[in-house]
Amino acid sequence: MFLLIVFLPFVGFIYSGLLGRVFGREISGFFSTLLVFFSFLLSIFAFYEVVLSNSVVTIGLFSWSIIDIFAINFGLLFDSLSVCMLIIVTGISSFVHLYSLGYMSHDPHLSRFMSYLSLFTFFMLVLVTSDNFVQLFIGWEGVGLCSFLLINFWYTRLLANKAALKAMIMNRIADVFFVLAIVLIFLTFRTVNYLIIFNNIDLILTESISFLNYSVKKIDFVCFFLLIGGIGKSAQLGLHTWLPDAMEGPTPVSSLLHAATMVTAGVFLLIRCSPIFEYSTKVLFLAALIGALTALFSAIIGVFQYDVKKIIAYSTCSQLGYMFLSCGLSNYQVAIFHLLNHAFFKALLFLSAGSIIHALFDEQDMRRMGGFVNFLPFTYFSIFLGSLAIMGFPFLTGFYSKDLVLELVYSRFVIDSSFIHLAGISAAFFIAAYSIRLLLFVFFFRTNAFRNFFVSHESSLFMTISMFILTLFSILWGFLTSDLFAGWGSSALGNSIFLLDSNFAYLDPEFISPFVRNLPLLISFFGMLTGFFVIYLYDYVSNRFVLPFDNIVFTVWNSVSSFFYHAGYFNILYNNLFLDLFELSYFSTNKYIDKGFLELFGPFGVYKFFRVLSLRVKAAMPTIVFFTVGWMFFFIIFFLLFLVLHSTVLSFFLVNQGIIILVILLILYS
Repeated sequence: MFLLIVFLPFVGFIYSGLLGRVFGREISGFFSTLLVFFSFLLSIFAFYEVVLSNSVVTIGLFSWSIIDIFAINFGLLFDSLSVCMLIIVTGISSFVHLYSLGYMSHDPHLSRFMSYLSLFTFFMLVLVTSDNFVQLFIGWEGVGLCSFLLINFWYTRLLANKAALKAMIMNRIADVFFVLAIVLIFLTFRTVNYLIIFNNIDLILTESISFLNYSVKKIDFVCFFLLIGGIGKSAQLGLHTWLPDAMEGPTPVSSLLHAATMVTAGVFLLIRCSPIFEYSTKVLFLAALIGALTALFSAIIGVFQYDVKKIIAYSTCSQLGYMFLSCGLSNYQVAIFHLLNHAFFKALLFLSAGSIIHALFDEQDMRRMGGFVNFLPFTYFSIFLGSLAIMGFPFLTGFYSKDLVLELVYSRFVIDSSFIHLAGISAAFFIAAYSIRLLLFVFFFRTNAFRNFFVSHESSLFMTISMFILTLFSILWGFLTSDLFAGWGSSALGNSIFLLDSNFAYLDPEFISPFVRNLPLLISFFGMLTGFFVIYLYDYVSNRFVLPFDNIVFTVWNSVSSFFYHAGYFNILYNNLFLDLFELSYFSTNKYIDKGFLELFGPFGVYKFFRVLSLRVKAAMPTIVFFTVGWMFFFIIFFLLFLVLHSTVLSFFLVNQGIIILVILLILYS
């Protein structure tokens, strides 16, 4: 059963990729969807056996590499953390596969698309079920490869090419640090297996590394490298610019990418390595700080965007920031709980956005929409519930985890956590603002989509079923699993995470005031009202009243909105910064070293020298010389073969050496 969970999506990839044209794209799409759905059903049984029954399953597959003491054995580890991720990955992937049958029904390359989705799911399952860092890295790189293929699925579009390359390059930067962490772990423990490393973590606590005349603990280096790897994969501040551009791919790709696969891999890495991170307080604080800043900065950027998918993409960055700050404060159980909740309503938001785009013939700009509440009622209902869930509306899925994250931050009662709590609360305000802004622009404003207004329609049956199921999960999942994952006494992840006694804080939120507990909800309501007022009533007021200092206000507002509309000018900064470095690299390495020194004095230079020498010799000597030398080599080789094959000839040669040599010389020079 456990092996089928992992390898059924791979069978779907093989079938759709190799036999899709033989059996037809519809049949191959149905078959790959069915296999992923079977994997989801088996994951439910695994959830009962591993999580609810509190057991761990390990399966050894084979030995991949054994070099002296460096042994890599491929195996599968099914503990509580892995199985919880299996539920999310296979469940969301099943709904995305089903949704894609309707969304991509008119695409002639449906089989290739479904095979990429199945391969994406397979590599994510390899990542979450691996029992060592090398196998995890294979899944880590596999989801990166599949993201490149899926973002660049419509490869004739230049923007899709650029977005796919950008995602690949930005993730390679983080992957370098992840590889360094794996190498450092192996040099310390002489193994890459989780269980051995986590049980012998004391070996690394006292070791230090000298760096720039400073002595730094080795565990801090390991945790820092792992953190950078997670930051790149989960698109945190600094390495986040690839995620909004990844919206150039088809909408089902965005849903699977943001909800259950690639971007959740960084959070999974931090939770999986909790026995290592718990002993590095500096890196934990850095993770919490980066998460808080990402949550706030991404939420503000989302307010100033007009692309429907980009708004939801920055929302993903913001929610991942909440998960990072939760991990940074050692609240790993709450982080995985919020990850599971976020997967359902984020998948719902993306699929609802895809329904809007599909109904409007691939239009994504909100300024060209409006008034669709009567034409797309079910899509409005779905995206409205998803927006309420991400805002943390009471008794929806996001309410049970998002508020708990902020309560645990506040209950630390230190200055650092107070700043992080303020950033998290502020992010909640802007999350509510861009959510209500999206709803107003798409469904309630006077329409600006004159070409597509009367031909817009609800989605097909497959798309509607997927959205309906995700809507139910967005309503019920948090309520059904809150006691299992959140709070003191919950033991769902007891055998998967490690927590120092000094970092245990699940009882502290019980002693904070009711006002602070309800503050995120109040801030969200205030953000909704503010967004409504600023967006809907500003034009009415500005057209009828003369505002004081109107020019100054307009100038300041234009500068602020331009800054956040261009996402803080990160892309411009990176282009201007690294463009000069790339030009320097071209002139210093490519032009003068690669094409200069190495070509002149390397293999190409040697080849060129002897070629010129041979041409000069050929020009100086008559042609008969080369003809004679060729015949000489031919007869010498023939004679040597003849000697080897016939021993009698050898004895004859020994007796009549002089006669034979004379005959050969006469032949050669005749």
